[in-house]
Amino acid sequence: MTDVYKLRKILLSLLFFFIAGLCEIGGGYLVWLWLREDMSWVLGAIGGFILFLYGIVPTFQPSYFHRIYAAYGGVFIAMALLWGLLFERVIPDFYDVLGAMIAIIGIIIIYYVPRKGEESLWQNP
Repeated sequence: MTDVYKLRKILLSLLFFFIAGLCEIGGGYLVWLWLREDMSWVLGAIGGFILFLYGIVPTFQPSYFHRIYAAYGGVFIAMALLWGLLFERVIPDFYDVLGAMIAIIGIIIIYYVPRKGEESLWQNP
């Protein structure tokens, strides 16, 4: 398997992580605005639909359900901190950043390290 092929598969999986993160955090944020900030129920309905889309996106990842969702947890930690910075102007502190770095290391271990006796995520189809 060529390195370019492996890189393409990794980048595609990262794109799915990013899209799912936007759906989960964005949809949840719209529901939050509806219920906690007394905004229109329409935002809640749109947020609910976006959360539904979040349930679909992981099905495009080439791994087991439990590993995908475990890795998504780490992605969401990092993306939630970024969301807070961009949309709520809350600067992550040292412990936020440290926790996110630990979560990202966990993502790499859980999702990208090949397992003995299992078909590698990065084998040619």
